[in-house]
Amino acid sequence: MENTVVEWRGVVKRRERMTLGPVDIELRENHVTALIGRNGSGKSTLMKLAAGLIYPDAGEISWFGSAYPDGIPAEVRTRMSYVPENFATEEDGIKMDAAAEFRSFWYPSWDWQRYEELLRKFEVPGGKRLDKLSKGQRRKFEIAAALAVRPKLLLLDEPSSGLDPFAWKTMLEEIRRCVEEDRATVLLSTHIVEEVRRMADYLLLLDGGRSLGIREKDALLDAGREVWIEDDEELVRELPGVTEWARESEGMIRFVTTDYAGAAALLGEAGVRPIRARALELDEMMEHWMEGRLSS
Repeated sequence: MENTVVEWRGVVKRRERMTLGPVDIELRENHVTALIGRNGSGKSTLMKLAAGLIYPDAGEISWFGSAYPDGIPAEVRTRMSYVPENFATEEDGIKMDAAAEFRSFWYPSWDWQRYEELLRKFEVPGGKRLDKLSKGQRRKFEIAAALAVRPKLLLLDEPSSGLDPFAWKTMLEEIRRCVEEDRATVLLSTHIVEEVRRMADYLLLLDGGRSLGIREKDALLDAGREVWIEDDEELVRELPGVTEWARESEGMIRFVTTDYAGAAALLGEAGVRPIRARALELDEMMEHWMEGRLSS
């Protein structure tokens, strides 16, 4: 049975230029949820709320089934890892291994073997101060340190920023390994569609501070089609989930639906077979979702 790892109940957080919420969402264990939305939609704010770095102005957040309005206790924090988009500066003058040693003190589950294995895979040179690492090297160190904790909740805010394609592929493999081996729950904020396509089990969409809910990625992709049929305007107008249609040529209509199962059923009842059909890409379905054109 799946357990709830993080839950937001009526959560509101006011910022200078944006108010997030109310958010009513829960993340179940052992899944990767991609947090998506335009810049300024509230993704980093939601991520910081999940990390317990800021607190809601209204509503309640619970971790592993319990809420902590006075602050997350250490024994709960040791089950969480967070990689922010922008690195903290407090450790800048510290050498990489000393920073890892300090972090390992706070995490009983810290795995030195895994940490060193990840640094080798990422090809991060040892012995440097953190502020002397390139942006990509620093990102690799932060990811290695976060995964060395063997967390039950892994929070990643734009983790691929600064990574080369080879390191990016390694990161995706290691995140999936974390899910499979440690049964971790991952919340991944990203604007890279390919990252979402490869990694996510679920999608959580924010738009202008509003939560548009969670959708299963595969179900979302299965629902969208661009379809060509013989000209039958009356039939097309009856089909569910149709967001646009047009006559492509004499005797043919092209339409887009976000409820292909329902549309295909009606076409079958009418004895109409599609001439051809194309599955919509993930970014196309995300746009339909953001514009409120998805079937419930």
